[in-house]
Amino acid sequence: MTVNWPSQDDLLNWLNSDLNNWGRWGKDDQKGTLNHLSSEKTLHALRLVSEGVIVSCSRPVEFTASVDVPRPPQHFMVSAGDTYRKGETGDRQVAMDYFGMIFHGHTVTHIDSLAHFFWDGQTYNGRPSNVVSTALGATEFDVMAASGGIVTKGVLVDAPLLREVDHIERGDGVGVADIEAAEREHGVKVEQGDVLLLRTGQLGRREITGPIDVNVGGSSGPSPDILPFLHARGVAVMGSDTGNDISPNPYERFSNPVHQVGIVGLGMWILDNAWLDDLALECKKRGKWEFLISILPLKMPTVTGSPVNPVAIF
Repeated sequence: MTVNWPSQDDLLNWLNSDLNNWGRWGKDDQKGTLNHLSSEKTLHALRLVSEGVIVSCSRPVEFTASVDVPRPPQHFMVSAGDTYRKGETGDRQVAMDYFGMIFHGHTVTHIDSLAHFFWDGQTYNGRPSNVVSTALGATEFDVMAASGGIVTKGVLVDAPLLREVDHIERGDGVGVADIEAAEREHGVKVEQGDVLLLRTGQLGRREITGPIDVNVGGSSGPSPDILPFLHARGVAVMGSDTGNDISPNPYERFSNPVHQVGIVGLGMWILDNAWLDDLALECKKRGKWEFLISILPLKMPTVTGSPVNPVAIF
């Protein structure tokens, strides 16, 4: 299947008018599509749990550099056990760590807040891009808007399974046709307040092929043609096992169309680099492609997203 690329004019129209959610939830809104969540939706999702089986949708953080992680997460010990000897020190013997990371990228599982992308000097809701500054960080649209947690129904679209292939090739992507096939063949329906997960198999494939520089080798991801679908269905969070933009793409102005239109125009929260291979196995085993999902960002004021360990519960 080849990508059904919308025209650049379509993307511009979606961003500026047809899919634009600016002012929809008030001029001071910080939550964007998280407004589709509700306590009723959470209660509905809880009723999907019958076994208590928990599946992590996060990739382990690695602290080594590679071609797709030029600035890797850092980790070092502040104190450790190799400094202690029996009878030589006091009774308080403790190990302590430091870690820091640039979580935006192509390997760390994380959620993007609405401060992550801009368009023409503006961010979501028409606010100027300088509300995110070098000195102060995200003074608006930081990840704190999701600090109450995202606990709702998740839906997995396993595109390789539906197409009967091992994985979706780099440069190809998951489109509306795949989502419609999942609804038809797997008996699910994407609804308001859902977390929609699109599996390509790319992150799992990385474990076999090794790291690939997406600027050279390209990337799979969601096709931009899903953006009207996300808007019409009221999806709260969209994510995949990629950086969530196909590359290369044919656009002159859009380097990351799903992020640029999705975050700035729709106010869409995006889950990058989710580990979906284990979830796909559990869904296939049960013939069940919807589940309770819990995504809990760290409470970090002024930060443009957060590393997360999403869990699906059956």
